[in-house]
Amino acid sequence: MSALREALSQALGRPVADLRAIAGGDLNDAYAAELEDGDRVFVKTASNAAPGAFTREAEGLRWLAEPRALAVATVLAVADEPPGPRFLALEWIERASANAGSEEQLGRGLAAVHAAGAPAFGGEHDLVIGPLGLPNERADDWPEFYATQRLEPVARIAADRGALPGDAPAVLERLVGRLGELCGPAEPPARLHGDLWSGNVMTGSDGRPWLIDPAAYGGHREIDLAMLRLFGSPGPGFLAAYEEVAPLADGHEERIELWQVFPLLTHAALFGGGYGSSALRAMQRYVS
Repeated sequence: MSALREALSQALGRPVADLRAIAGGDLNDAYAAELEDGDRVFVKTASNAAPGAFTREAEGLRWLAEPRALAVATVLAVADEPPGPRFLALEWIERASANAGSEEQLGRGLAAVHAAGAPAFGGEHDLVIGPLGLPNERADDWPEFYATQRLEPVARIAADRGALPGDAPAVLERLVGRLGELCGPAEPPARLHGDLWSGNVMTGSDGRPWLIDPAAYGGHREIDLAMLRLFGSPGPGFLAAYEEVAPLADGHEERIELWQVFPLLTHAALFGGGYGSSALRAMQRYVS
């Protein structure tokens, strides 16, 4: 911890008086840094993070902040090169409970972030989720991108780690063959958070929703909305507020589990457990 404190002090240009471990999620170690001038900083680090993980996250935060539609944690420092500690330092956000007003703000703001768009589906670098690196080559066709850059690569990782039922690869192959008819009307690339489960939306002490921990890329906007409903869900005012700004295409409710296949496969690759079976059940819905 002393090496991290020294590296953080140097990166911030301000002495760190204290560094204490706090709860920070499943993939990273998190710390609250107390600076000598009284400010507090959030710091995340992980010994097994994929190369460039913290740099990619910092870039994603800045990209999501560009539309100025939602509050996004400000990047204060990033260190991603060995031999020193690798970390990402962010402004401290005082947490409060979400309310109907903050959920409506999230809906309107997320619609505006999505509408800010992306040059194409994908991005300039591989998609990094914790220790996983996934292909992210730019494409103009969403069904092909979803198959070749998302579902198939992460399913191979999960299968290699013994995290998928034996019949999952065959079911996935059938699902991929139907994506052209399942993905709904064509939409332009949206500016996605990319890992928008409920834990990656914080409500600040001012009542505003804040975005944290992105895996940002250009993608179908329904991906973020489906992820929000996978592990918890915002209140009913969220979706109504979203659709006030950007109405969703017909059939979006029927596609929720289709988009949830990717995070379920990702969780199977990362954590094992029952996520592989959950991914298989979601896939079977669309091929039976």
